[in-house]
Amino acid sequence: MNLPDPGPLYADHLDALVRRADEALARGGFDHLVVPSGRLHYQVFDDRDYPYAVNPQFKAWLPLTRVPDSWLIHTPGRRPQLVYHQPHDYWHAVPAAPNGWWVEHFDIHVIRTPEQALALLPKDPARCAILGEPHSALGGFVPNNPQPVIDYLDYRRAFKTAYEIALMRHAQVPAVRGHRAAEAAFRAGASEFAIHMAYCSAAGQDSNALPYGNIIALNEHAAVLHYTDLGHAAPTPARSFLIDAGASAHGYASDITRTYAAAGHDEFQAMIDAVDAAQRQMCAAVRSGFDYKQLHVDAHLALMGILREFGVITVSPEAALASGVSAAFFPHGIGHLIGAQVHDVAGFAASDHGGRIERPAGHPYLRMTRVLEPGMVVTIEPGVYFIDMLLDEVKKAGNAASVNWERVDFFRRYGGIRIEDEVLCTDGEADNLTRPVFAAQG
Repeated sequence: MNLPDPGPLYADHLDALVRRADEALARGGFDHLVVPSGRLHYQVFDDRDYPYAVNPQFKAWLPLTRVPDSWLIHTPGRRPQLVYHQPHDYWHAVPAAPNGWWVEHFDIHVIRTPEQALALLPKDPARCAILGEPHSALGGFVPNNPQPVIDYLDYRRAFKTAYEIALMRHAQVPAVRGHRAAEAAFRAGASEFAIHMAYCSAAGQDSNALPYGNIIALNEHAAVLHYTDLGHAAPTPARSFLIDAGASAHGYASDITRTYAAAGHDEFQAMIDAVDAAQRQMCAAVRSGFDYKQLHVDAHLALMGILREFGVITVSPEAALASGVSAAFFPHGIGHLIGAQVHDVAGFAASDHGGRIERPAGHPYLRMTRVLEPGMVVTIEPGVYFIDMLLDEVKKAGNAASVNWERVDFFRRYGGIRIEDEVLCTDGEADNLTRPVFAAQG
């Protein structure tokens, strides 16, 4: 499939970030925006570092994810500056010389040691909004993360530029390759660990590049929402497979989930098909002006309708929602914002001045409460699960009669179902970033 070239889109993206930064600095009363890329963290009592993760405030400006001890500097009215750390080092690979579509837009200063950045940073740290983690401090430049600046920038990051959307489309492609390879490995009888390795090989990304740890769950393991243990022996028999795995493109993430039934497990496959059909309708409901909280509630009703159809619950979807029974089968939120971070920022923001839109009562794990607007990219990930701990809570709450426990016992051995796509909210119909890539890859 033809993917947009992000290079020609970068100048407009940078212009948008400059405008946002200018307004954020004005609100905070600062003269400069200073963003460290982050530093390596070393393990206590050891000389080994933890995997490096670039500051998301940094990679929103630059497609650079492996340049620790570098700094971005923005001063209104001036070209942005990049202090680029390229050490002399024969122990490790060093970053290549600055190159790519972004170079012409920056004044670039190459340094060989982290301390050399001090001569290039603004003279007075007190006049700087410094965005980063405490570990990034250098001399007097200690991240202060001023709230008015953070509130404005985070809120505006929910509205993706054309450049960001292009990168997110690119991030779908290696992820879908990985998903296709993972499904094939499952059907060939592979273990969770072997499926994970097949995914990484096909995606061309390992744990240092993937945006989050892969969830690879066979059978009952699919009932653990963030299952990452990766068994080395395949269960006998393998009945079901849930994979939640994404990929990265220049710092932007994809986040995709699929569920499969083994051959001969027709009723579970029928339930997967029903959830898939409902999920497509939920994706289509991503429209400007629609409240994401309502989308979450509507998902509960749709999923409980499926469970009622399959004989798992004995009450209406509305009754299951009101009693809390639905939360036992669908305990997480319908999705989240996504972009430079998998769970992107400001999902609860009331405005760019701060404030918070609270979750609906009884839905403590919903990750977004805002009204949808053009430019937002959200995940839509409904799921139904058979989780012993939560089902025990249904009994303790006096709602046992709302559930057909024989049907629960039948489906418990499959763990659960989750299906997830990324969807762009536009001025018109929803734009699913994920499904066309699956269609193109066959």
